[in-house]
Amino acid sequence: MTPERGDAGRFVNRFGSAAAAVLVLLCGLTLLLGFVNKDRCTGPAFDQWGRTQPDYDERNKEDVCYSDIQHLWIGRDIDRHVFPYVDGNINDKGILIGGSVEYPVLSGLLIWAGAIFAHNDAEYLLYSSLLMAPFGLLTGWMLGKLARWRALLWAIGPPLILYAFHNWDLPVVLCSVAAVFVVHRWNRPLVERATVASVLLGLGFAFKVYPAAFVLPLMLFVATGGWRGQEMPDGKKVDVAGAIKVGLASIVTVVLVNLPFAIAGYDGWAASFEFQQLRRVDITTNSIWYWGLRPFIGDDAMQSLVGVISPITILLSFGIAAGYGWMRFRREGSYPWIAVSGAMLCGFMLLHKVHSPQYTLWLVPFLVLLRVRLVWAFAYFVVDLAMGIGIFRWFWAIEFGQPAGIYDSFSAQAVMIGVWGRAALLVALFVAFLKARDVTEDDREDVKFIRGAVAAKS
Repeated sequence: MTPERGDAGRFVNRFGSAAAAVLVLLCGLTLLLGFVNKDRCTGPAFDQWGRTQPDYDERNKEDVCYSDIQHLWIGRDIDRHVFPYVDGNINDKGILIGGSVEYPVLSGLLIWAGAIFAHNDAEYLLYSSLLMAPFGLLTGWMLGKLARWRALLWAIGPPLILYAFHNWDLPVVLCSVAAVFVVHRWNRPLVERATVASVLLGLGFAFKVYPAAFVLPLMLFVATGGWRGQEMPDGKKVDVAGAIKVGLASIVTVVLVNLPFAIAGYDGWAASFEFQQLRRVDITTNSIWYWGLRPFIGDDAMQSLVGVISPITILLSFGIAAGYGWMRFRREGSYPWIAVSGAMLCGFMLLHKVHSPQYTLWLVPFLVLLRVRLVWAFAYFVVDLAMGIGIFRWFWAIEFGQPAGIYDSFSAQAVMIGVWGRAALLVALFVAFLKARDVTEDDREDVKFIRGAVAAKS
């Protein structure tokens, strides 16, 4: 085994091509299962709009094969192949019209591209899945190179089956994982690696927003000279210029990606942000706010309160995570930017007004990259299964007149397990992530061992 980088960033490649190929193959089989699961909801017949028949609305809930991809074939002008945002808007009822969708622009382009050759919701699900599958496979490959077989949590985990093709989340997950991969595997100076990673996080913002939060811990990692300060520029105690360059790279990326859409159709571009701002906290959002506040203060008061308290508490969780990371830096000599990023994500998922089931895909890479006990991952998968299956069975029971009360419906009980089980585990993982070592530290310890062995022989 031979170190492949300079002293500050060397790593030992302990995951060869054959192992990586096996991991990617397993990931591909899991993605195939994920597609087959969602495809159960399609056909065999279609109406004049290309919507699955018969009984689409009942089947997708009762059979637990619902997908946002298939569902949004109708209602966002996707079936009409309208280019997103440019001619769009949001009407007085809060409904998106004219090609606007509720996601940032790169997701909008992906949504549009998947429909180019589609004539019904089944074809749209198929083409969209083919478009996104490479993102899932590349994520698996990178996680394997970073964490070896721990990456099986991603490659064969239940979340990939449930959510790979539930929404358009695989590209944004790749952006966050690729940022870690570039910082810890690319053979370039720290600031260059981190700048490219920041661009990737900016692209992640243009898919699903959340990776932008990771720019702050990345900047602090650069400002403190990387691992144990070994890549600090000569004569500096803090690399302020490098950190600023990294932060600006993400901002410029976000501006350059969004600016053409804002110029071509400002109202349609802004409609996606306005839609999320106006979205009410209701039974479909699965958040702690709906279940924790609504029974005590009523719906109207809850909506107003959550609009204020949710962003404040999210920012507070970010500050706590970044501050604890700084304490670890003072104690250990390295700013744990991956750990802080993972904790930030836990805070966001817990405290945001919306907690869609597929957000679990965002979390899994951090369960791979951070050395937390596997029992945390398995526990999260269990409560996530309760939520991912229970929520649709419960919606089916409510909508089609089946027993749906908490005392006479297992699906309602599963939803409660999912909501509060995820919440409790996110709090625990927030703490566990902040205290955890990341997998890249193992490489550096191996390099130190090799260097020591070589020195002893000489």
